[in-house]
Amino acid sequence: MSTDRLAGDAAPAPEEADPSSPEPTVPAEPVNTGARAPGDPGDPATGTDPDARGEPGVAGAPAGADRNDAGAAAAAGPAGQGGADGQGGADEAGAPAAGASSHGAQGTDGEQPPAGETDGPATGEQAPSAGQGGSGGPGAAQGGTGAGGDADSEAGAGASAPAGQDASGGGGKGRRSAAAEALAAAVRAVESGERSAASFFNDAPAPRPAAPAAPAAPRERARAAAPASAPAPVRPPSARPARGPGGEIPGSGDVREVLAAGGAPETLAGKVAETLGEHAAEALREDPWQLLAVPGVRPDQADGFARSLLGPACEPGDERRALALTGWLLERAALEGHTALESSALRDALAKASVPDPDEALRTAIAEGAVLVFQDALDAPAGARPRAAEDEDEDAEQPVRVLLGLDRYALAEESLADGLARLASTFAPSPDGEATTGDAEWERAAAAAPSASAAELIRTVAAHGLVAHSGGEAARAEPAALVAAARAMGLRACAAAHTEDGRRRLAAALSEAPGTGPDTGPEAASEAASAAVTVAGLLAGAEGPGRDEEGALALDLLAVLDAPQLDVETAAMLVESLPDGARLVLSGDPGVLWSAGPGRVFADLVAARRCPQVVSRTPDPGPIGELVSGIGIGELNQVAAPGKEVVIVPVRDAGEAVHRTVQLVADSVPRAIGVPPEQTQVITPGHGGAAGTRALNAALKNRLNPGPGRFGGFDPGDRVAYTPAPGRTVPGTVVSADAEGLRLDCAGTPVVVPREEVGELVRHGWALTAHQAAGARWPAAVVVLPGDATAGLTRAWVYTAFGRGERHLSVVHGAEAALPRAVAETPFKDRTTRLRALLQAQVPPAPAPAG
Repeated sequence: MSTDRLAGDAAPAPEEADPSSPEPTVPAEPVNTGARAPGDPGDPATGTDPDARGEPGVAGAPAGADRNDAGAAAAAGPAGQGGADGQGGADEAGAPAAGASSHGAQGTDGEQPPAGETDGPATGEQAPSAGQGGSGGPGAAQGGTGAGGDADSEAGAGASAPAGQDASGGGGKGRRSAAAEALAAAVRAVESGERSAASFFNDAPAPRPAAPAAPAAPRERARAAAPASAPAPVRPPSARPARGPGGEIPGSGDVREVLAAGGAPETLAGKVAETLGEHAAEALREDPWQLLAVPGVRPDQADGFARSLLGPACEPGDERRALALTGWLLERAALEGHTALESSALRDALAKASVPDPDEALRTAIAEGAVLVFQDALDAPAGARPRAAEDEDEDAEQPVRVLLGLDRYALAEESLADGLARLASTFAPSPDGEATTGDAEWERAAAAAPSASAAELIRTVAAHGLVAHSGGEAARAEPAALVAAARAMGLRACAAAHTEDGRRRLAAALSEAPGTGPDTGPEAASEAASAAVTVAGLLAGAEGPGRDEEGALALDLLAVLDAPQLDVETAAMLVESLPDGARLVLSGDPGVLWSAGPGRVFADLVAARRCPQVVSRTPDPGPIGELVSGIGIGELNQVAAPGKEVVIVPVRDAGEAVHRTVQLVADSVPRAIGVPPEQTQVITPGHGGAAGTRALNAALKNRLNPGPGRFGGFDPGDRVAYTPAPGRTVPGTVVSADAEGLRLDCAGTPVVVPREEVGELVRHGWALTAHQAAGARWPAAVVVLPGDATAGLTRAWVYTAFGRGERHLSVVHGAEAALPRAVAETPFKDRTTRLRALLQAQVPPAPAPAG
């Protein structure tokens, strides 16, 4: 494999902003507003939603705009730019820019936040200050193709490896409970030095928030206006109010009056009524900063709206403003993957948002119940230190960090930790050290396993209720062998994948796995394949065995593949649904991007070392497998690719990157590799920028399926990415459109997307981000790395993107040295979570591996 020197220096990451797209922003305040003192809340600004769609007739920022796209800007944007100019192009870079839509924060339909590897700075650290406007978007993304180039030159080239809390934060106003007062006093005491942190560990621990009760009935949730065959969401869409005869949400008329009085566009009325409920108008009059709860609204815009309504009474230190900003910042943190933030990070973010007294603002938020306070020991979690050490150093102060979070994610993490602890204790060893289970049937199944790693997994699961399994694509055969063996023993077992593509691959592995019973004919193989489900379908009751009379899943064993894609809320729901006595195997590739939603469930479980861990010894085959395996350990190696399995295409700029990508998909890959365009997936770091998904999809549509975009920018035959629920991207093809909505074919399943939801839930899908592509594979993948998209690259992003191609990988490479540097030096961008500490505090250490 030859190594080409690639031209182009690393440059800042591309804008996630798409200035050509309309945004439901608040227009500039009328001129005669009078002079403002420094620090006064700023005007509502006209600007561009960084994640708004530009399809004709679609107003407002789409709920799914960039929640799954960690290429959205990781922070609200530098002060003075109102967030519209937030830079950061890598898919895992974190949250959308401040103006981005974030329906997931309110639980609505749409893509999950770019949290995914959501790797961005602690949310809101660059929130616009109260007195600054939000206009000033970047230049328009380039959508045209670039300069020419030989369409076949790359084919012969060798490969050079290249919840509960409302976003406004005001929902808990007036709830000054004794627990909240105690928490507020605790954080004040620790931070002021009045009391040592160690004293809190010597006291009896305060009771944690109660975990959500297990469901008393199956959690079947129907999507309104969606056919029964549509893919089921992981969690229900937000309870959208029923629309009136004219399609208007009740209460929108009154909301329009309030918006007009505050200088905000009346087109926001529907979103405001949907987000704040039927009494939205009254809520805004009482607390104008509740406008921050509406997707796409930035702090500077809410400040201007409040100033217009309140006049001289509008102050930057208003308690309502501080509460709303605190909730907004924590919601932004969730978009970046954090389930909590350190108090110092939140304090700094509030200060940058021109809150005069951030400490007082946090104390008020804690006392009002808007946020919860937690303390995590830095060197060891509370309750996990050896008894002897506690006796010897009883008065020694233990370093802690004070975390603040919304109850929605706190309860999910607490519930998940409790559920995992319950499962881990199911088959705990007896006092004499022998496991309670491990009979001859399990041993016979292990002996018949197709590989040593599969046999190890079967033996481990026989004796434990909770097991972590890690490995690459080839290792998926091991949990498949486990499920097939369990079913042959008469156990109710199934395996769940993150995507429909993953489910199909899992079904194929199950049909080929040994242990399907004495009948090994086609019927037995088909029956075994039926044990493959998606996590979404399993939780919705659309797939799998259903639930028993108590509401629990009718399962004895569940293996979850693609476990790194589980966010804390989905994982908590899944674990809550398992009955006592069930076994759970969480299996996945630890090198891929984390979930699109908040948390890092699989990574925290592995790091906690509170359950047995089986590491597969089955390598991924071929040049692509060799390349990706090297990336997983921080090495970008050259690999031999005699069949053109891996090809590097050097480019000078983003325009050329778009041009060469179109050539590859339309001409070179079909001719040289034999993979048609519809089976080739383009992957790029972000949605915005001159070589983001928007620009690439525009160019690919123009070449592969040109048309006028008759329905919201779509034509029959367009490849699309449909987002039925946060964190889920379902590839599909447009079939037609009618009065009911846009009709899609999603892997053989017909789906109708209502007209009013098309702009939120559907975008073109020839090009995706790595987060959207996670959990799926295609015969060929083209990964685009323009030189201006390197700031957010990490090893996890490269590992995920490069691993999406089964037979062929082309890398359109303009990143120069930034690519090997990211692989070697930046494994991932961390998240602040509590699950690891919770597990270490509740579950005893896992037994050491035998031998």
